Amino acid sequence: MSLIVSLMLFFSNIKSAEVLPGLIQKGKASFYSKKFNGRKTYYGERVSSGALEGAHLTLPLNTLVEVTNLDNQRSVIVRINDRGPFSKGRVIDLTHAAAHALGMVSKGIANVSLRVVGKGRAVALNSSVFSAPIAYQPILEPAM
Repeated sequence: MSLIVSLMLFFSNIKSAEVLPGLIQKGKASFYSKKFNGRKTYYGERVSSGALEGAHLTLPLNTLVEVTNLDNQRSVIVRINDRGPFSKGRVIDLTHAAAHALGMVSKGIANVSLRVVGKGRAVALNSSVFSAPIAYQPILEPAM
């Protein structure tokens, strides 16, 4: 199935987030070191450790992805604004805030699933948001 989808995407002008709004991928996630805070992403944006953002190798800019930590079932929605990760076996790199929301900061790497939920815009949150339960965090409205 994934070969067919890959061929469809290769030979069409349709972006993957538009073709498969519920696309699910599993693998390992890591997060940016704090030394990357303020540096430019592949798309020219500045990395903000307090924003819910991530890097993916193939998903288009501004794709909203629900990332679920498979070890503790915590989820967060991040916006793709960078390319990566470039380490073998990893499917997404996250900002420190997103890693904190998933409860993976102490381990550094987590087994995750990714689900495309739509397209969005830049969202920056301060660290006090994470003291509230996940259900009360601001909801991003996908523009599908």
